[in-house]
Amino acid sequence: MIHTLRDRVRGELTLPSDAGWDEARTVWNARFDPHPLAVVRCRDAADVAAAVSVARELGLPVSVRSGGHSYAGLAVGDGALALDLSRMNAVAIDAERRVAVVEPGATWADVDRESQLHGLGTTGATVSSVGVAGFSLGGGSGYLARKHGLGVQNLLSLEVVTADGRVLRASDSENEDLFWALRGGSGNFGVVTALEIRLHAVGPEVVTAQAFHPIAHARDVLHFYRDFASGATDDVSAYAFVLRVPPVAPFPIEQHGRPAVALVACHCGDVAAGRAALAPLTEWGEPFLAALQTVPYTAAQQAFDAGMPSGLRWYTRAHYMNALDDPAIDTFVRHAEDLAGPFTMAYFEPMGGAIARTAPDAAAFPHHDAAYGLHILAGWSEPSDDDALMRWTRAFHTAMTPYATGGVYVNLLAADEGDRIPSAYGANYERLTTLKAKYDPENMFRINQNVPPRRSV
Repeated sequence: MIHTLRDRVRGELTLPSDAGWDEARTVWNARFDPHPLAVVRCRDAADVAAAVSVARELGLPVSVRSGGHSYAGLAVGDGALALDLSRMNAVAIDAERRVAVVEPGATWADVDRESQLHGLGTTGATVSSVGVAGFSLGGGSGYLARKHGLGVQNLLSLEVVTADGRVLRASDSENEDLFWALRGGSGNFGVVTALEIRLHAVGPEVVTAQAFHPIAHARDVLHFYRDFASGATDDVSAYAFVLRVPPVAPFPIEQHGRPAVALVACHCGDVAAGRAALAPLTEWGEPFLAALQTVPYTAAQQAFDAGMPSGLRWYTRAHYMNALDDPAIDTFVRHAEDLAGPFTMAYFEPMGGAIARTAPDAAAFPHHDAAYGLHILAGWSEPSDDDALMRWTRAFHTAMTPYATGGVYVNLLAADEGDRIPSAYGANYERLTTLKAKYDPENMFRINQNVPPRRSV
């Protein structure tokens, strides 16, 4: 394998005996310690195609790291030929057509920086170090989603290396079935080597609001949030978090490290209209810290970066919800009051708006009709806390299940939730298994939230 790879790829090949091995195989979520057979830092689509061909010839699974923010630790796989695409990070903006062509190793910081030079942007992650490829192929929610749609709704075409080593273009007019599957089917159907993404007029400034309240007021805050979110225009994305107060100024010292409920919102339209729309968030109740600001769009996109650095341990559970009724809020608060873990957060993310203006079967991602996403992200640093934090997360998730739709966002599935993968796709799942059999019949791309190929009877 080693000689074949060295002969056929131009990118750097790293092996277990090399000095840089631990760095090459380390993933963002420190709860995982993967041991691949080798890591190939690909330089271009030709490298990807060559590596995939070698893996096929040798019967090896392939794992793919783009940005690397996999809560399930799937960016690098045990026993796999691991492809690291982080050096394929070019971003090209066609301002006249309002299109970005993005390589898979680019992060949202890269895309936001380049597109904002032209007053443009598209729905991206609210942590700027997240990779564009994994985010977009799984669904892709963020501040712009209610106005401009999810990441999958903004994909115009994809270049993809399939399991047989071919480089295909997938769009609404070429390999349409593959394009359908890739938009939500994540890494199951090949290695995406370029994304063509629709851009929109955004910024350069947006309005943001933050209001932090004591956890004792959580029920009242969430009732207010429910009413505010239900009446918000598509320009507004408002989130409700429970998290620990960062031990830094300007937060009051007496609140440092304590659970709090925080309303965080962004208005991506006219600035004056945005300040008027978000002012109720900072004026309601008695927050111990509140701010209504006009900031560069790039700053809004990076506001959560410090809270999600590489090297922490993460465990996730998620639901989609059609409503926030009083019993759901009460159950959420009972569990959130006992917030476990120093970096843990639980929050409601708004859906609706442009997200809902796409049919559930238009692409593999089906959850366009949900009203909210519920994300429970347990974060900590000490391995000795693993069992307790994971147990707390599962109990919280189970308690919220009666109020959920039964669907789940594939990018937030944990590594131990293989039984929930069909729930990520709903009625689209069977079609995905059929297309998997067409494009990856041997399931080479199985180090992911895996959709197995349908077998002939």
